[in-house]
Amino acid sequence: MELLNIGGTNYNTTLTDKFKNRRPWQKPICNRVVLQMPGKITKIYVSVGQQIQPGDRLFVYEAMKMRNNIYAQTSGTIKTINVSEGEEVGKNFVLAEIE
Repeated sequence: MELLNIGGTNYNTTLTDKFKNRRPWQKPICNRVVLQMPGKITKIYVSVGQQIQPGDRLFVYEAMKMRNNIYAQTSGTIKTINVSEGEEVGKNFVLAEIE
């Protein structure tokens, strides 16, 4: 048994090797738009130099036969777009950068 502390409460439990070897959580970088799973970009709603606000729709991608929208989390100007419509991209691919 091992001690696990969650929110100030201690728990005695058995931890799996997968849990012990996991990558630690990292705070997302707000000036990058990153794809969380592999997919195909079906629509791009922004262009380089465009001003955006939180909640603005940036991209649509298709993954596992579902279409998903990607929205801006921060305000700023689109600095780069690293993808084109119809392109297949992998997990953690940086779609765009915001300045």
